[in-house]
Amino acid sequence: MTQQTIVITGASDGIGAAAARQLAAKGEEIVLVGRSPAKTAAVAQALGARYYVADFADLAQVRELADKLQAAHPRIDVLANNAGGIMGDRALTVDGFEKTFQVNHLAPFLLTSLLMPALTAGNAKVVQTASAAAKQWGRIDMDDLQNEKDYTPNKAYGSGKLANILFTRELHRRYHAQGIAAVAFHPGVVATNFASDTTHFMRYIYHTPVIKNLFTISPDKSAKELVWLAEGTPGGTWQPGEYYEKRKPAPSTEQARDHELARQFWDRSANLLSITTR
Repeated sequence: MTQQTIVITGASDGIGAAAARQLAAKGEEIVLVGRSPAKTAAVAQALGARYYVADFADLAQVRELADKLQAAHPRIDVLANNAGGIMGDRALTVDGFEKTFQVNHLAPFLLTSLLMPALTAGNAKVVQTASAAAKQWGRIDMDDLQNEKDYTPNKAYGSGKLANILFTRELHRRYHAQGIAAVAFHPGVVATNFASDTTHFMRYIYHTPVIKNLFTISPDKSAKELVWLAEGTPGGTWQPGEYYEKRKPAPSTEQARDHELARQFWDRSANLLSITTR
């Protein structure tokens, strides 16, 4: 098998770091992106991999990241948009966007769009780490994308994960003719540092030892799902434009299959970011 260049965001810990280790063991060229300089450097050093640091709560850093990646890697075979998280009280980023919306959706949307030359050069697989939270809590309101009304951390997070699925559907529709194969997946409830930055009740699920042991799976087990997609063949192993749970297409919500909503949401997102896409 030809070695792939695989860019993984959210790779300083958890699923991203575990997937990086597994893919490196298969002989792939791994490029790590993380928020923490120390943790990202440590993972990269252990793998002998190149790494970049960027905080998705600052879009200037995302744009700088895209420039560096494009220059160093003119061909990217896999982009794993794995960074994301649930926040606490509603807060705005330096860019003026609600933080959950920006970190989970706008930042990966921007990164993917800016990397399109390298992605099309590699006929890339673009993998989104979504979540079953999209079905539990997600709701896209085109008149309230930044959750100014009735904000709760779980609603904002679920909507962000639903945004990942809609992005996958529309990325497939707009770019499959250029060789892009997009897919989203639910990683399971994973024992990571997820929710460490919030006072939301999910912090206690992920960080209380007894509850954590009962309800979560290991990052290594979850990472196998990302590895399966990164190593798989679009149209063979998995179908582009789909959302997967346990390696099978899953329905998520009615909104997740609303093609007109996906189109409108894409256009609005591009407008918010002041970028031009197909």
